[in-house]
Amino acid sequence: MRALLIFDGDCGICTASVNVTRRWIRPDVDIEPFQWIELERYGLTETQCALAVQFVAQDGQVSSGSRAVMAMLRTAPQPWPILGAIGDLPGVSWVADRTYRWIAVNRERLPGSTPACAVAASPHAA
Repeated sequence: MRALLIFDGDCGICTASVNVTRRWIRPDVDIEPFQWIELERYGLTETQCALAVQFVAQDGQVSSGSRAVMAMLRTAPQPWPILGAIGDLPGVSWVADRTYRWIAVNRERLPGSTPACAVAASPHAA
Protein backbone atom coordinates (compact mmCIF):
# COMPACT_ATOMS: atom_id res chain seq x y z
CA MET A 1 0.00 0.00 0.00
CA ARG A 2 1.27 3.47 -0.88
CA ALA A 3 0.98 6.26 1.65
CA LEU A 4 -2.13 8.38 1.21
CA LEU A 5 -2.88 12.04 1.91
CA ILE A 6 -6.62 12.61 2.36
CA PHE A 7 -8.07 16.12 2.09
CA ASP A 8 -11.43 17.90 1.78
CA GLY A 9 -12.03 18.10 -1.95
CA ASP A 10 -14.93 20.53 -1.52
CA CYS A 11 -12.78 23.12 0.25
CA GLY A 12 -11.09 25.67 -2.00
CA ILE A 13 -8.23 26.26 0.46
CA CYS A 14 -7.56 22.53 0.78
CA THR A 15 -7.71 21.97 -2.97
CA ALA A 16 -5.36 24.90 -3.65
CA SER A 17 -2.94 23.58 -1.02
CA VAL A 18 -2.98 20.14 -2.63
CA ASN A 19 -2.33 21.66 -6.06
CA VAL A 20 0.72 23.49 -4.68
CA THR A 21 1.84 20.28 -2.96
CA ARG A 22 1.59 18.25 -6.15
CA ARG A 23 3.41 20.84 -8.23
CA TRP A 24 6.17 22.02 -5.90
CA ILE A 25 6.64 19.43 -3.17
CA ARG A 26 5.95 16.27 -5.22
CA PRO A 27 5.55 13.82 -2.34
CA ASP A 28 5.69 10.09 -3.00
CA VAL A 29 2.09 9.54 -1.88
CA ASP A 30 -1.35 9.21 -3.37
CA ILE A 31 -3.44 12.33 -2.75
CA GLU A 32 -7.22 11.97 -2.78
CA PRO A 33 -10.24 13.93 -1.55
CA PHE A 34 -12.08 12.12 1.21
CA GLN A 35 -15.25 12.32 -0.86
CA TRP A 36 -13.75 9.81 -3.36
CA ILE A 37 -12.50 7.08 -1.05
CA GLU A 38 -13.85 4.47 1.38
CA LEU A 39 -12.92 6.11 4.68
CA GLU A 40 -13.88 3.03 6.71
CA ARG A 41 -10.97 1.20 5.10
CA TYR A 42 -8.63 3.56 6.96
CA GLY A 43 -10.67 3.86 10.16
CA LEU A 44 -11.58 7.47 9.39
CA THR A 45 -14.86 9.41 9.40
CA GLU A 46 -16.11 12.23 7.19
CA THR A 47 -16.02 14.55 10.21
CA GLN A 48 -12.34 13.82 10.87
CA CYS A 49 -11.50 14.46 7.21
CA ALA A 50 -13.57 17.64 7.01
CA LEU A 51 -11.78 19.05 10.05
CA ALA A 52 -8.19 18.17 9.15
CA VAL A 53 -6.03 16.62 6.46
CA GLN A 54 -5.21 12.96 7.15
CA PHE A 55 -2.08 11.00 6.25
CA VAL A 56 -2.18 7.22 6.11
CA ALA A 57 1.36 5.79 6.16
CA GLN A 58 2.29 2.60 4.32
CA ASP A 59 1.97 0.69 7.58
CA GLY A 60 -1.57 2.06 8.10
CA GLN A 61 -0.69 4.54 10.84
CA VAL A 62 -2.84 7.68 10.59
CA SER A 63 -1.65 11.23 11.31
CA SER A 64 -3.87 14.28 11.32
CA GLY A 65 -3.49 18.03 10.83
CA SER A 66 0.04 19.41 11.01
CA ARG A 67 1.39 15.94 11.85
CA ALA A 68 -0.09 14.71 8.56
CA VAL A 69 1.63 17.52 6.71
CA MET A 70 4.99 16.71 8.33
CA ALA A 71 4.60 13.00 7.50
CA MET A 72 3.79 13.87 3.88
CA LEU A 73 6.83 16.17 3.65
CA ARG A 74 9.09 13.32 4.74
CA THR A 75 8.09 11.38 1.58
CA ALA A 76 9.10 14.17 -0.82
CA PRO A 77 12.46 14.95 -2.45
CA GLN A 78 14.95 17.13 -0.54
CA PRO A 79 14.73 19.60 1.15
CA TRP A 80 11.18 18.71 2.22
CA PRO A 81 12.02 15.74 4.50
CA ILE A 82 14.28 18.03 6.52
CA LEU A 83 11.41 20.50 6.96
CA GLY A 84 9.10 17.64 7.95
CA ALA A 85 11.57 16.50 10.60
CA ILE A 86 12.05 20.05 11.90
CA GLY A 87 8.26 20.46 12.06
CA ASP A 88 8.05 17.49 14.43
CA LEU A 89 10.59 18.89 16.91
CA PRO A 90 9.32 19.94 20.35
CA GLY A 91 8.39 23.61 20.29
CA VAL A 92 8.26 23.73 16.51
CA SER A 93 5.52 21.09 16.45
CA TRP A 94 3.55 23.12 18.99
CA VAL A 95 3.69 26.16 16.68
CA ALA A 96 2.84 24.00 13.63
CA ASP A 97 -0.17 22.48 15.44
CA ARG A 98 -1.50 25.88 16.52
CA THR A 99 -0.96 27.38 13.06
CA TYR A 100 -2.71 24.46 11.36
CA ARG A 101 -5.66 24.68 13.76
CA TRP A 102 -5.97 28.45 13.27
CA ILE A 103 -6.05 28.04 9.48
CA ALA A 104 -8.54 25.15 9.73
CA VAL A 105 -10.89 27.09 11.99
CA ASN A 106 -10.66 30.26 9.88
CA ARG A 107 -10.41 28.79 6.38
CA GLU A 108 -13.76 30.23 5.26
CA ARG A 109 -12.29 33.71 5.86
CA LEU A 110 -9.17 33.13 3.76
CA PRO A 111 -8.78 34.07 0.08
CA GLY A 112 -9.83 31.26 -2.24
CA SER A 113 -12.30 29.75 0.19
CA THR A 114 -15.57 28.18 -0.94
CA PRO A 115 -18.83 27.77 1.00
CA ALA A 116 -17.68 24.23 1.89
CA CYS A 117 -14.76 25.76 3.81
CA ALA A 118 -17.16 26.93 6.53
CA VAL A 119 -17.00 23.82 8.69
CA ALA A 120 -17.80 23.92 12.37
CA ALA A 121 -14.21 23.24 13.34
CA SER A 122 -13.23 23.40 16.97
CA PRO A 123 -9.83 24.86 17.88
CA HIS A 124 -9.19 21.44 19.44
CA ALA A 125 -10.13 19.50 16.32
CA ALA A 126 -7.78 16.88 15.01
